[in-house]
Formats: sequence, structure tokens, C-alpha cells
Amino acid sequence: MSKLKRKHYEQLLEPLQEELAAMARWLQHTGKRVLVLFEGRDTAGKGGAIDAFREHLNPRQCRVVALPKPSEREATQWYFQRYVPHLPAAGEIVLFDRSWYNRAGVEKVMGFTSDAQVKTFLKEAPLFEKMLTDDGILLFKYWLCCDQAQQEKRFAERLQDPLKRWKLSSIDVDARTKYGAYTRAREAMLKATHAAHAPWTLVDFNDQKRGRLTLLRDLLDRLPDTGVDAPALEFPPLDGTPAKERYGVLKPIPAFKA
Repeated sequence: MSKLKRKHYEQLLEPLQEELAAMARWLQHTGKRVLVLFEGRDTAGKGGAIDAFREHLNPRQCRVVALPKPSEREATQWYFQRYVPHLPAAGEIVLFDRSWYNRAGVEKVMGFTSDAQVKTFLKEAPLFEKMLTDDGILLFKYWLCCDQAQQEKRFAERLQDPLKRWKLSSIDVDARTKYGAYTRAREAMLKATHAAHAPWTLVDFNDQKRGRLTLLRDLLDRLPDTGVDAPALEFPPLDGTPAKERYGVLKPIPAFKA
């Protein structure tokens, strides 16, 4: 299947983003809460998918959470504790760029956590998510799938592109040789945490544009009818001639003299 051209992609994306805007109005109207987890290998395309989701939404209503590694204090807390303050309130959308599933993925594969901690996490995660969904949060869990050959190509692009170089870390370099280990970790995670109340959805992101469209269409189709009309606004004509704004470089303020 040939990759989508940008112009065609943007034509297909626009109506989905209009539906997302309608969904945001519906959330404000009903007080519902939406929580979306974006998981996947390095270079899978999580950032681009999140950008497509939130591009035309109010940033005060739609927040992105991308937490750094835990502090020394956070490392001593209940594992899920640092994520709880970022959960959505009424009318909000929260998009996690990686989430608590770090424990079953990068932390496990790279040896940042013990086997006992991973086992405990896999037992507790479905229970934690059951509490979220029982409280009314609409939870969506997406794994963005990327083949190793495509991942290598994207790593090389990041290495050569100065605008993407920040995305490449020493951990990414080490992870290149652990594709199989990440696969085994992912399969164990899916087996333990795929549940009726919080199912996983795996999306092909070897073509990132098609992947974004597929993900957004799936999410919108799983929501209830979100049709809420935008409030009517009237723009009466201005009195007189429209004013002009002053612009230019301001002169520096003279230093105070005693």
C-alpha cells in the first residue's frame, strides 16, 4: 500500500478534527472525562498522533502529559501515585505520551525495575484502570505498532536531522538491539492488562499518516453521539472606522539617576 501524500492526508484529517472539536463541546456540555494513553516503541509516532489530536482543541481543555523519569521521592511512592494528579476533571481530555505502562516496557527491558515490581504492576494495572472507568472516565489505550526496519529508518532520520536530534537519546541507542525483548515485554503486558473495561487497540503506524487517521477514527467511533452545536454568536457592526494598532521598536527607558 502506497503512503498517503500530505495533501490527501490533510483532506482526510480535517473532518476528523472537526469531529474532535464537536467531541470537546460535548465534554464541556456533559462533564464527561476522556483519557487516552499513547504507547509504542521509540519512533512509532506518538508525538505526531498527539499533535493531530489536539491541533485544533483548546489547550486549557486538552492537556498532554509527558512525565520525565521519577524523582528520588517519586521512586519511593506507590507506583501509580505520580500519574493520579494528571487525570482529567469534568469536561477535560488528557493525552498521555507514555504512561504508567513504562513499568512493563522500557523499565523492564532496560533493567530499571525488578521482576517483582513488574509482576506487581501487571497485577495492579487492571485494578487501577477499573477504578478509573468505574468512576466514569472514558479510557482509551493505544499501542502504535512499528516494524524494526521502519524503526531503524526513523532512527537514522533523527540522527541526521538537527530539528529531530533531541528525540534521540542514549537509551534509544541501547534499545535498538532489544527489539525482540521489547516484543516479549509487550506481549506479556497485553496478556495481563487487556480487559473488557480497558481494552488495548493496536494500530499499524508503519505509515504514520494512515496510523493517525485510523486511531482518530477508532476513538471517535467508540464514543457516544457527541453532537452538540456550537453556541450562536452575533457580530454587530463596528461603530466608525476600525482602529489601528501601534507597532515598532520601543525606545529604551532611561536609567534612574539619583
